[in-house]
Amino acid sequence: MRYEIRHTTAYEYSEEVTHCYNLGYVLPRETPRQSIIDTKIIVTPRADQAMVRHDYFHNRFYHFSIEEPHDALDVTVHSVLEVADLPNVDIQSGPICSEVFNCLKTMETEETLSAREYVIESPFIKWNDKIRAYAQPSFDPNLPFLSCVMNLTQRIFSDFTYDPGFTNVSTPLAEVLEHKRGVCQDFAHVAIACMRSLGYAARYVSGYLETLPPPGQKKLVGADATHAWFSAFIPTLGWVDFDPTNNAMTGKQHLTTAWGRDYSDVPPLKGILFGGGDTSTLKVEVDVNQVQDDPAP
Repeated sequence: MRYEIRHTTAYEYSEEVTHCYNLGYVLPRETPRQSIIDTKIIVTPRADQAMVRHDYFHNRFYHFSIEEPHDALDVTVHSVLEVADLPNVDIQSGPICSEVFNCLKTMETEETLSAREYVIESPFIKWNDKIRAYAQPSFDPNLPFLSCVMNLTQRIFSDFTYDPGFTNVSTPLAEVLEHKRGVCQDFAHVAIACMRSLGYAARYVSGYLETLPPPGQKKLVGADATHAWFSAFIPTLGWVDFDPTNNAMTGKQHLTTAWGRDYSDVPPLKGILFGGGDTSTLKVEVDVNQVQDDPAP
């Protein structure tokens, strides 16, 4: 299956920006399931310096600077991906929670050793007794681990309200848990904090989700969204993705950009600017479409 993604981030500033330095996690990642056919980045005004680099987690990110005065910034990324179907995973089988916990502690395979860094706290994910208390009902030591992760996913979906106006990127996790409101980023952080508080490995995944219009209606331009979910690690199986915002394991419409410990590792766009005034407006548009392979000549 082939997907075409267009992701536009546009800023307008109240005063002129003299120069800026930026980096963005807007380039899709190669995974066993996902291959990159093409990626093009258009920056307006034109970037004076630009490069693609790889971070500690082997994600690609785009670094650029603009060294001329400007009062607006537009970053548009066009990507084409080839995506394979996800393998079927039976969440009622596989190792039980106590086995996963013990394997994480004792196994010394390269993948398990790397996964241990996803058990400790990270900049946006701190936990306390309330987080641990919320997590514990989902994880029975004698039940299949993946079924318990799914139970946590379902509980977050049921207990929390999707509210784009309630949080921002700096809202503490404790506040999200107390009010049980937030967005996909917050729900992924809650799930990760719950799992890490009990000694399991979980990582944050950023990407895109294709949204389908109601039957009989046309899809609106820009109606898709950047998205976030989380992965749980099983030493004998690897990483398995779950989406608490949609009460599901990830599907064919989830397209991966990057992963890390939490949002702070993989923001879509961040930077330093000089000038710009006290206010700015931000507009983000995302389109994700399935496309047919090019016809034979």
